[in-house]
Amino acid sequence: MRLSNRMLNTPAFWNADAASLWPTLLSPVAALYALGNRLNRAMTKPQMTGLPVISVGNLVAGGAGKTPTALALVSHLTKLGHHPHIVSRGYGGRLAGPARVDLRRHTAADVGDEPLLLAQAAPTWIGRDRPAAARAAMVAGASCVIADDAHQTYSLGRTLSLLVVDAAYGFGNRRLLPAGPLREPISEGLARSDAVILIGSGNTALPDLGALPLFHAELVPNAEDAARLRGERVLAFAGIARPDKFFASLQQVGAEIVSRVSFADHAHYDADTIMRLVEDAHRQNATPVTTAKDLARFPSEAKAMVETLRVALRFADPAAFETFLRTRLHV
Repeated sequence: MRLSNRMLNTPAFWNADAASLWPTLLSPVAALYALGNRLNRAMTKPQMTGLPVISVGNLVAGGAGKTPTALALVSHLTKLGHHPHIVSRGYGGRLAGPARVDLRRHTAADVGDEPLLLAQAAPTWIGRDRPAAARAAMVAGASCVIADDAHQTYSLGRTLSLLVVDAAYGFGNRRLLPAGPLREPISEGLARSDAVILIGSGNTALPDLGALPLFHAELVPNAEDAARLRGERVLAFAGIARPDKFFASLQQVGAEIVSRVSFADHAHYDADTIMRLVEDAHRQNATPVTTAKDLARFPSEAKAMVETLRVALRFADPAAFETFLRTRLHV
């Protein structure tokens, strides 16, 4: 692959099996990070919004499957008779909010990439002040709020806290940022959770969950996308926290990956980068393929130049998960 990767991705020493001195060297900084996080939590009073709030979050930096989980929640809550709205910080966007995402005029530069995906499924609000965004959703007619990536948003009161764990990655080397990927100690994060959603398969050793419900789920490739890419030679590229998950999905549907390009999570794609990707794919008689999240950061005129492989979250026992929601939300 001739393209240069100009952006760094998740540090390799964050992995559970990595042999590196960096985690030890960074331990003092991690201790300061932990102290700052605890002080922030202790000094922040959660604001209740008057609506049921379901938080979707994780304990590690980067992707664990929060966005697909939020999208799946929309479907399940709608089935239970709710009219959910989604609230997101709008990471990577310039707007402070609260603002409702408008797919006709907003771009990833305005509101971030994930809100553009979420807004395709339900009314979505971005706001650095998450309680204010939730109140705006209530005024607009929401019957409940899904708070995306909100486990460490201590200002937002919530009815339910769902903790998402990637079974293949788990908690990495189990050290706090920047020595490892953890945003907070595992025990503290679990103590504020109402259920754990374990996505995929892997060797992750979960701590004792006690009475905490555990729901198994998997990311399933979109059937139409899978049929279109089966047997195709592809140049696969992704700017997500763990691009290997995307590459594995392509292999799962039967695509032949001839080149892999990884960018940092939320990486910006300029016109030159896109053209180099497309031209290199053509030189290898391959189709350029990326994720739906990456495509959201493309200029509109460039989106037709690449293919996407979309995925959706599917619970192993959807009826059990809906019973849990019905019981906890009293619907």
